[in-house]
Amino acid sequence: MTQFIFLLSAIFFGAADPGTEEKAIRDLLHNQEVAWNKGNIDAFMEGYWKSDSLKFIGTAITTGWNATLQRYKTTYPDRQAMGELKFTFYEFRFIGSDACMVTGRYRLKRKADEPTGMFTLLLRKMEGKWLIVYDHTS
Repeated sequence: MTQFIFLLSAIFFGAADPGTEEKAIRDLLHNQEVAWNKGNIDAFMEGYWKSDSLKFIGTAITTGWNATLQRYKTTYPDRQAMGELKFTFYEFRFIGSDACMVTGRYRLKRKADEPTGMFTLLLRKMEGKWLIVYDHTS
């Protein structure tokens, strides 16, 4: 009965299945891992909103897709600096049908070290596609 009520609410109110939406976000982030681990920053950046309003916060605030791309390319100039990326997810919190906050951990495995840290991502669903609009990584 509960599934029937959910289905009716989805039909009448346009609500999406959170499980389906979480899978779509996980797929996007998995594709970022794959692109990173191939040394392809350009493909990695496909997960970000191509806008001057994109925010990336690390040791400083970077605004805009192009500036974020340049930051990645400067910080990780070659495959050795990039290492192998692995995400661990702690929470997917939907704050509407078109917005989700993801909390997790990243790990980079490199020859010389294994940096790790936490991240909070705000993703928005725009034109049927989930994209990162705000990234706070420390």
